[in-house]
Amino acid sequence: MIRGIVIGILVLAVAGTGYWGYQEHQEKNAVLLNAENNYQRAFHDLTYQVNLLHDKIGSTLAMNSGHSLSPSLADVWRITSEAHSSVGQLPLTLLPFNKTQEFLTNVGNFSYRTAIRDLDKEPLTKQETDTLQSLYKQSGEIKSELRKVQSMALKHNLRWMDVQLALASGKENTDNTIIDGFKKVEKTVSGYEEANMGPTMLNQQAKDENFKNLSGKTISQQEAMKEARVFSNINGGAHIKVTESGKGARYGFYSVSIKNPKSDQVVNMDITKKGGHLIWLMDNRTVAKQKISLHDAAGKALSYLNNNGYKNMEEYESSQYDNIGTFNFVTTIGGVRIYPESIKVKVALDNGEIVGVSAEEYLQSFQTRKIDKPIISMEQARKKVNPNLKVMEDRQAVIMNNLNHEVLCYEFLGTLGNDTYRIFINAKNGMEEKVEKLQNPESLNEGPM
Repeated sequence: MIRGIVIGILVLAVAGTGYWGYQEHQEKNAVLLNAENNYQRAFHDLTYQVNLLHDKIGSTLAMNSGHSLSPSLADVWRITSEAHSSVGQLPLTLLPFNKTQEFLTNVGNFSYRTAIRDLDKEPLTKQETDTLQSLYKQSGEIKSELRKVQSMALKHNLRWMDVQLALASGKENTDNTIIDGFKKVEKTVSGYEEANMGPTMLNQQAKDENFKNLSGKTISQQEAMKEARVFSNINGGAHIKVTESGKGARYGFYSVSIKNPKSDQVVNMDITKKGGHLIWLMDNRTVAKQKISLHDAAGKALSYLNNNGYKNMEEYESSQYDNIGTFNFVTTIGGVRIYPESIKVKVALDNGEIVGVSAEEYLQSFQTRKIDKPIISMEQARKKVNPNLKVMEDRQAVIMNNLNHEVLCYEFLGTLGNDTYRIFINAKNGMEEKVEKLQNPESLNEGPM
């Protein structure tokens, strides 16, 4: 009888283990399927947007009045912004795609600069028309190449997850229809001379994607492991795995996984080869019931940044989702906020541990700066703000404008009705550069950042 009970227990244990394994397998498949669906959506969106861009530029060439041209060029600018967003959602971090992104940036810069002027008084010049014709031809060729990739992907049911794995493992030179297709798109764009773009087509990249302004020497894998212990605050007998970035990466980095010996929780992060700077960190552990306040968590986030080499940081935004606090920080120089140099930190509200860091924007934008003096006064700038806005705070700040230029502004934080806005007025010419509507406090707990 005892033997039968033991056998029954063992059968139940095996069945339970099998069911648990099945559940784990199902959950993993669900995550992979979701990622694949997102990649597929972004790719088809990009193909559609480039197709639309080609048609819109063609329509613009046929127009003759400034009244029609301005909104048409504004549409071109909007479409290029959407295409940029779609490219950013594809797993192409390790695949050089610089020229195509530069092309989209150039189209956006040209269309925006042209759209905002009075085209009835200052119609398109011959050079600008030639530029449009060049862009029309180039967008047509890019459209054609992307549609070929799309057709092959649909015909053979190709998966983007395979692309991600090939790039991450450094096997992008093997036969892969999607990778080969995007390389051909990149080659098509590279075939155009910069001179064909016209004098207004200056390449203004928003950020340095190569992190060229980073300080420090190139670190080894062993040094990356040492830095990982510091960034994760995990010491003792931690198990650490380090993977070096592939040869196609835009910048060198180490991907590090470190296992906490106390909890078996794994913390993942990327660290730059040059200088050993933290790019991002993620700890997906389950966070228990909140025990510390959002205010105290913000202090822990700031201390973490200071202790890891990110100096002169100031919190400008915070939110809470479940039991995690999310804080956005920016560099301040002489009281001036440098918004391009931003870092996001997530703090577990059960014990104050850092469970997430995103410093890529900071590293891309970081540079030694000299802040220009404003030409207009704070009072003059305030007169440019909607008089119905109740201003609560004001300061100077550096932001990226719609032309991807850094500009010095006066920042005004205020309320209009039940909503809060952040308004930036150019400190040199008084132009309204940007208006941001901030989330209401009650909506911040509705979903993850």
